[in-house]
Amino acid sequence: MRIENFGFWFAFSALLLLGFGAAAAPPLAAQEFDWGEGLDVPYVPTPQEIVRNMLQLAGVHKGDVVIDLGCGDGRIVVTAASEFGARGVGYDLNPERIREANENAVKAGVQDRVRFVEKNLFDADIREATVVTLYLLPNVNLKLKPRLLAELKPGTRIVSHSFDMGDWTPDKKIELDGRSIYFWVVPAKKAAH
Repeated sequence: MRIENFGFWFAFSALLLLGFGAAAAPPLAAQEFDWGEGLDVPYVPTPQEIVRNMLQLAGVHKGDVVIDLGCGDGRIVVTAASEFGARGVGYDLNPERIREANENAVKAGVQDRVRFVEKNLFDADIREATVVTLYLLPNVNLKLKPRLLAELKPGTRIVSHSFDMGDWTPDKKIELDGRSIYFWVVPAKKAAH
């Protein structure tokens, strides 16, 4: 390689690496994050406009139970309760996030309709959910997918900020300010033969 081409190849390689890594990383616009020790997913707050659009896309209403896996500061569950009238549960491993989530519930006056549990999202009890919300990473979504399909009732809605679930085609997908929101409805269980 001639030396004058080094700058081009270095820049091209960096773009390729960024492009390939983009599928596994949070959106570049979400620079504020906390990758706590032992966590599968960093804490990257979902912008409030995206939260509202996720809940609207899922058709959240008063009778719903919204479960947020990896709830962070609780903003999705708190918004589901305060603006949509739902009840909710958030699961997160980080005790600091759980503390913030409980504080946010009190500030919004919805602490009687929501709860936050310090627990691994893979051990969370999701059976009562009518809506499940996610802002995880692609590999975590894929790891959760079999459990979501096995444990959630048919008709349960799932909405994910930024990341899909591989070959499970979403029922809807919207783009908002360069971010994707994916929506699925859990299908009826197939009868065993």
